[in-house]
Amino acid sequence: MQLNWIFRKFDELTAAELYSIMQLRNEVFVVEQNCVYQDADDKDLLSMHLCGWDGTKLVAYTRIIPQGISYTEASIGRVVTSPAYRKTGAGRQLMKESISRCFSQFNCTAIKIGAQVYLTAFYESLGFAPCSSQYLEDGIPHIEMILNK
Repeated sequence: MQLNWIFRKFDELTAAELYSIMQLRNEVFVVEQNCVYQDADDKDLLSMHLCGWDGTKLVAYTRIIPQGISYTEASIGRVVTSPAYRKTGAGRQLMKESISRCFSQFNCTAIKIGAQVYLTAFYESLGFAPCSSQYLEDGIPHIEMILNK
């Protein structure tokens, strides 16, 4: 599957793009994972946004966060793939594209993420290594992981 990628600052997103981002994040993080939390946390305003589109449908998304906001290192967060596009390779494409954009955008030497524990093996397959103990975030087990350039 070939996705069309857009990579923009928050204030460069169109209203329709932002609506699609929030809709996908809510579909997965709030409804599917049954997790009530404050999604709009001000980090969006300071981040770059990577969107993978299949035609007019947003199917994959991450926000790419500069150093010093979530962690000392740059970070990739709100990693989400549409349920209809799982098992298609879209998530792996999303993360490979996100890693590449993060390293080039912020000229960083490492990327740190807060990963849901059940996805540890997926992130390890992309080169990330656990660097913390498990912790609960919004009732979901997480672990910090790091990828060095």
